[in-house]
Amino acid sequence: MKILLKIIGVIILLAVIYAIIAMLAFSKNYHFERSVVINAPKEKVWQYVGSLQEYNKWDPFSKADPNIVITYSGTGDKAGDSYHWKGNDKVGEGEQSITEIIPNDKLVTKLHFIKPFEGNAAANFILTPEGNGTKVTWTIDNELNTMMKIMKPMMDMNMKTMFDQGLGDLKKISEK
Repeated sequence: MKILLKIIGVIILLAVIYAIIAMLAFSKNYHFERSVVINAPKEKVWQYVGSLQEYNKWDPFSKADPNIVITYSGTGDKAGDSYHWKGNDKVGEGEQSITEIIPNDKLVTKLHFIKPFEGNAAANFILTPEGNGTKVTWTIDNELNTMMKIMKPMMDMNMKTMFDQGLGDLKKISEK
């Protein structure tokens, strides 16, 4: 029994040490990105990236709730256009709006998360020619609060899974 208590004590101590190191060592600035090469011209890929309505056809985050409610403002393909989503606990609630758009090259959006946590982020979709195809780079940048710094390794794993799923789905529909 004493050995078990010592093991539990060491685990708790290590968790506390990790939390302190994470709070002090991890930057508050968070950047994550993933890329995929799609065997299709930029113009074809752009039709799924350059419109908020088309984006939601391959976006893995909105797919996490089959009953998600999405309300669009504008046509979804111009600066200032946006959409509001409200879903289950996995999806939460928030808004995404286009802040910059360069047709066939770049889409920049601002994300405002309402639930489960209040926060803001910026996302970029950058299309560049690569051989006979198109390289799509998806980035997200935001500022981490103290608790999010501690959870950064888990965030990285989740973002990798979601971005890879989304880019994989974008590749499938763009290559049809």
